Amino acid sequence: MADTLTPAERSIRMSLIRSQDTKPEMIVRKALWAAGFRYRLHGTSLPGKPDLVFPALRTVIFVHGCYWHSHSCQKGRIPKQNSDFWREKFAANKARDHRNTRLLRRQGWGVITVWECSLATAKSREKVIGKLLAFLNSKRNLKN
Repeated sequence: MADTLTPAERSIRMSLIRSQDTKPEMIVRKALWAAGFRYRLHGTSLPGKPDLVFPALRTVIFVHGCYWHSHSCQKGRIPKQNSDFWREKFAANKARDHRNTRLLRRQGWGVITVWECSLATAKSREKVIGKLLAFLNSKRNLKN
């Protein structure tokens, strides 16, 4: 089936998709900030521009959208239309994510990935935030 939008309309629609300050990212940021953790946003000098950077703890957090990063959950499925294009696009995204993680670890950074679907319910959100806080607190205690 052909695209029902003109290239200009498609461009406008695609430009509305956020890569920063997404709802899942804001959930993580607000929880960590409330717990007293301070961070830098979108580390442009680091591979992959991590969403949250904790320089003193040598830790970064990526908050990945399940669709764009091709997660194994229901939200990460490949669209039926133009599936070859999307399969290649998502494979390239996953390869880039793995490469960036590998580069960061080689540079001595701890890398945490939080998936959008893990923040979908209050119960799962609480579990994920609890794990993040425990990990960051352990890193903070090792530093001191």
